Amino acid sequence: MNHSQSRPAYLAHHFSDPAQQRDASKLGMWIFIMTEILLFGGLFLAYTVFRTLNPDMFYNAHKHLDLTLGTVNTIVLITSSVTMALAIRSTQVGKKKQTLIFLFSTLALAAVFLVIKYFEYSHKIHLGQLPGRFYTYTGIEGTNPHIFFSIYFTMTGLHAVHIIGGMVVITLMVVRTFKNHFSAEYYTPIELTGLYWHLVDLIWIYLFPLLYLVG
Repeated sequence: MNHSQSRPAYLAHHFSDPAQQRDASKLGMWIFIMTEILLFGGLFLAYTVFRTLNPDMFYNAHKHLDLTLGTVNTIVLITSSVTMALAIRSTQVGKKKQTLIFLFSTLALAAVFLVIKYFEYSHKIHLGQLPGRFYTYTGIEGTNPHIFFSIYFTMTGLHAVHIIGGMVVITLMVVRTFKNHFSAEYYTPIELTGLYWHLVDLIWIYLFPLLYLVG
C-alpha cells in the first residue's frame, strides 16, 4: 500500500498526520476566539467608561429592559451549549442519529433566542428607544439615556450576528453529518463549532448581568 492510499480521506495534503491537522485546527480556532474576545473587550471597556460617567442614568435606563425575556434567553442559550456539547460527544462515540438530534436542538434553541430578541427589539423601537435620530423616548431620568441604548443595541446586535453565523456553521455540520463526513476518529469540525458556540454563550453570560442587572 502506497503513502497516498494510507492517508485518511479527511486529512488535508499539507498535513503529515491527523494529529497535526487537529492541533493546527484547534490553534487556529483559539486564535480566532482571542480576536473575538478583543472585539467584545473593547465594547465592555466602552460600557465601563460610560457607566462610570453616568451611573444614575444607566441604572434608570436598565429598568426599561425586559428582565423576564433576558432571563429566558439566558436559559435558552445555556441549554443550547449543553446540546452542542452532547452533539460533540455523540460524534465521538459514533452515534450519528444522536448527533443530528442534538445539532437540530441547538439550531432550534438558537432560533428561539433570536425570535425572543426580535420581539424585544420591536418593542423598544416602537417605544422610540432606538439610538440616534430615531430616539424619541422621554420616560427615563438622567442625561442622554440614549447612550445606554446605543451600547445595548450595539452589544446585543453584534452578539445576535454571531448567533446567526453560528447557526450557519451548525447547519453545515448537519449536512456533513448526513454525508458521513465525521466518525469517532474525525470530528474536529464539530468540536471547533462547539468551541465557537460556547464562546457565544459565554459572551451573553457577561452581557446579561451588565445590561439587565446593572442595578
